[in-house]
Amino acid sequence: MSLPETEAIRRSIEVEYWVIDGRGRLAEPTELVDVSEGVEREFVEPLLEIKTTPCATTAELREELFDRIGRVLDRAAELDRGLVPLATPVNADEIPDLPSERTRIQDTVVGEDFEYVRHCAGTHIHVEQLPGQEIDQLNTLIALDPALALANSSPFFQGRHLAAGARSKLYRWLAYDGLPHQGRLWPYVDDISEWDRRLERRYEEFTEAATAAGIDRRAVEAQFDPESAIWTPVQLRSAFGTVEWRSPDTALPSQVIQLADTIADTVARLDDTTVRIEGKTGMRTEDTIVLPEFDAVIKYVNAAIRDGLHSDAVCSYLDRMGFDILAYEPATHEIDSSGTLSDADVRNLRLEHAQRLERDVKRAQSVASD
Repeated sequence: MSLPETEAIRRSIEVEYWVIDGRGRLAEPTELVDVSEGVEREFVEPLLEIKTTPCATTAELREELFDRIGRVLDRAAELDRGLVPLATPVNADEIPDLPSERTRIQDTVVGEDFEYVRHCAGTHIHVEQLPGQEIDQLNTLIALDPALALANSSPFFQGRHLAAGARSKLYRWLAYDGLPHQGRLWPYVDDISEWDRRLERRYEEFTEAATAAGIDRRAVEAQFDPESAIWTPVQLRSAFGTVEWRSPDTALPSQVIQLADTIADTVARLDDTTVRIEGKTGMRTEDTIVLPEFDAVIKYVNAAIRDGLHSDAVCSYLDRMGFDILAYEPATHEIDSSGTLSDADVRNLRLEHAQRLERDVKRAQSVASD
């Protein structure tokens, strides 16, 4: 269902893709960055990020995202490069960082577990904060976090099966295990003051860990503030005036747009919706959203990471919360993860999904031109 223009809520997307050469090997995206606005290097060498501006409608968001990806793909074709919409590179040795003081500090604080983060490519969806509704928006997105299952796109880490949502497991259960408040989903909050207090506590924890690792506090403060020093999957972003959902994997643009549409539609209707927290099941109707208690949400999230849409409980929950499950085809469930992948298998898998991305963009551009 679409929102009337008078009720439109701005939304934007950030999506990351692995860059490969014509043989499926990871490659640097240096010459791809300048072909369009919103295209940037990520913190590791073979990863490229493509961002949209805040858009008032899904149609605007779709047009801008596909246009920017299309421009990158046109240049990539000239360079014999491709973009891979998989949440991990499937198999890779150590992935080099780009030189960055911010990354150096994170690497020092997190330690050897920071290597897990280097193997992750994801999607961030921002929706505009509605005055007076910020906490309902935040809590609703926390409850909707199991929808990450709809975009799971790789079960592999370093060539072995890890989970249906390997990237989410890397982030939440492995990378920040020593700083568990950083990367995991936070419980519901009662008001903005409580959110701000949490930010300050987590920032102090991060700063203390950095100084304990021998980093000068002033160096930390020069690179991080309370908002930018956390990696929890759902955040209030005062810097952008948005609520940000960071959980989905990178995926085909059409799937990402569809997911962002449902998220924005749900959040936009909170002004006329009663939001309450109770029970274990959750439900969305035209005028009510029942958010499950947080412990129940975590069980759904863990199943979404571990089993994805193979979990009947996750599918039933997302259906009750307003998602059209049958409209999604997460790539992770198409990938045979029963055996060991050779280097050739890995390269071919990357090439296959790079071609899928190209077809997805061409299909969208063809429809738009009709």
